[in-house]
Amino acid sequence: MTYKIKFGTDGWRGVIAEDYTFDNVRRCAQGFANYLSEQGQGGRSVVVGHDKRFSGEHFAAAAAEVLAANGFKVWLTDGPTPTPVISYAVVDKKAAGAVNITASHNPPTDNGFKVRDPNGGAIDPDGLKKIESLIPNSMESVKRIAYSAGETDGRITKFDASIAYIEHIKKLIDLQPIKDAGLTVMVDAMWGNGAGWFPRLLEGGKTRVIEIHNTRNPSFPEMQRPEPIRPNVDAGLQATVDNHADVLLINDGDADRVGFGDENGKFIDQLRAYGLLAYYLLEIRGQRGPIVKTLSTTTMLNKLGKLYGVEVVETGVGFKYVAPKMVELDALIGGEESGGYAFHGNVPERDGILAGLYFLDMMVRTGKKPTQLLQDLFAKVGGEHFYDRIDTPFTGDRAAREQKILNAKPQTLGGLKVTELVTVDGFQFRLEDGGWMLIRFSGTEPIMRVYCETTHGDKVQAILQDGLKVAGIK
Repeated sequence: MTYKIKFGTDGWRGVIAEDYTFDNVRRCAQGFANYLSEQGQGGRSVVVGHDKRFSGEHFAAAAAEVLAANGFKVWLTDGPTPTPVISYAVVDKKAAGAVNITASHNPPTDNGFKVRDPNGGAIDPDGLKKIESLIPNSMESVKRIAYSAGETDGRITKFDASIAYIEHIKKLIDLQPIKDAGLTVMVDAMWGNGAGWFPRLLEGGKTRVIEIHNTRNPSFPEMQRPEPIRPNVDAGLQATVDNHADVLLINDGDADRVGFGDENGKFIDQLRAYGLLAYYLLEIRGQRGPIVKTLSTTTMLNKLGKLYGVEVVETGVGFKYVAPKMVELDALIGGEESGGYAFHGNVPERDGILAGLYFLDMMVRTGKKPTQLLQDLFAKVGGEHFYDRIDTPFTGDRAAREQKILNAKPQTLGGLKVTELVTVDGFQFRLEDGGWMLIRFSGTEPIMRVYCETTHGDKVQAILQDGLKVAGIK
């Protein structure tokens, strides 16, 4: 029986050698080629890139063979390349889209097949469903040329995507003040595509960049997976203390996400990071424009929107919702709870490199440490906000579990009154203090996530535990 390929948040992910095979990657590539041709994009170019996971370059070559056989000019990255750099290459090459061989923050057993539109952004849910429907059921319907032939006749061309991206970044941010600031910047590349980027961008000045986990190792030692959340970031936080660094920047496996640690080696959670980045653009750079946020991220953005007179628009979880909305609104910033942030003037794609540079620029412009910047943010939004989440595997029928959550109708969570239930994407119980608890099923793994944000730091764990009970886990 043919393996049924299902697209999730950004595309398809699977277990290497079990369902993620060369033939299944080729089937995906044929589905994407069919989709582009149906969209009237036949004969145009497509960018193909990959990360540092097991055999990524070979899976990328397999996708390139299929796209070239379908009449597309393929621009294949000459090595592991960050997702935001691949996305910018789509715009730079005026391509019809991109294929990115990456499983991002998934466990080391996995790899993935991401697709991007002509803007370099995520394809919307309807487009993803269409691509999925066009994936052939067997290899008989997959067109393919030999890689060597494609390279010889010019249908496949390897290129360095970093050159155009760096020139573009220099138009968005002046790097010289950061180079001259004399900071000590710790970088945890999480064995991924972000390795070498901050040293390269910030060399030649007083600022010192120290990297860890900056070689290729698809088993991702010292972490469960290359995702910039605890406990995966603990080694980087300790290295920040050991090296007396001013800040820690953490990129996930494909460098589209970012995490931060303060000068004391304390993790700055993703919601606080999003609040800081929005505050930086609005207050320090004086920019204005809509803010796009998923329902799983911080209400501090709503408060900043009111203070600075900008619209805040909420979407479902995932950049397949955020990216199209950013394009529609010409938004200032878009982001989600996972640590992915996109910016005006750049492609509508999470960019963990640019986000890291903006964070450093915020420190340099204000002359403040991360802990001081957080205090400034909290002063603006009326006090400290606290966040955490629990990820737990689940078994059994998902629809039955969803019905159980709907039927629960809790009056309080962690002692706080429930004021509203929002079911835009998952189940978000809004609380009397303006906070929330969200139960949501992963689009890429058999995992259920329970998240919360509240202004009561002593109630976070109680809210999460009550959330697990609502979901039938406890």
